[in-house]
Amino acid sequence: MAKAKKSKKSASASVKARRTADLATPNSLGDNATKDIAGAMNALLADTFALYFKTKNFHWHVSGPHFRDYHLMFDEQAAQILAATDDMAERVRKLGGTTIRSVGHISRLQRVLDNDADFVTPSTMLAELREDNKAMVARLREVHDLCDEHDDVATESLIENWIDEAERRMWFLFEAGRDQER
Repeated sequence: MAKAKKSKKSASASVKARRTADLATPNSLGDNATKDIAGAMNALLADTFALYFKTKNFHWHVSGPHFRDYHLMFDEQAAQILAATDDMAERVRKLGGTTIRSVGHISRLQRVLDNDADFVTPSTMLAELREDNKAMVARLREVHDLCDEHDDVATESLIENWIDEAERRMWFLFEAGRDQER
């Protein structure tokens, strides 16, 4: 009886130790690089989810004479933004870091501001998303520089594609809103 109790206690301790143990995922970057890059990437991931939800919100709530064009553009952009999240999270895991686990975790890290207004004009939607994407490009460049410091060319390469995508979204949002600024 005592032996079974001791074995159960040992198994419980072993499970707890595994839950809190470092991942020890092999990589050639070192502990500091993993911590720095994983932290920066998780902040980007939170921003990316926040930008996705905001873009989807505007997709659902856009109205007016350009409804169809904006509705489709926002949906296209939201899909592109969401597609980046898996690569971001998986890169953090490949480095040996842990990543976002919940909506609450996202809200604690996100820097993209929510827009919960009942009504937002299409021109405001375009301008807000353009500025959010512009800020995302700046943050992506900062993380790119951090990856360069740690010689993490794989993450740099991914980031370069995300910068290009965000710049394209900015361009489309700018051009779509151009007729409203005249």
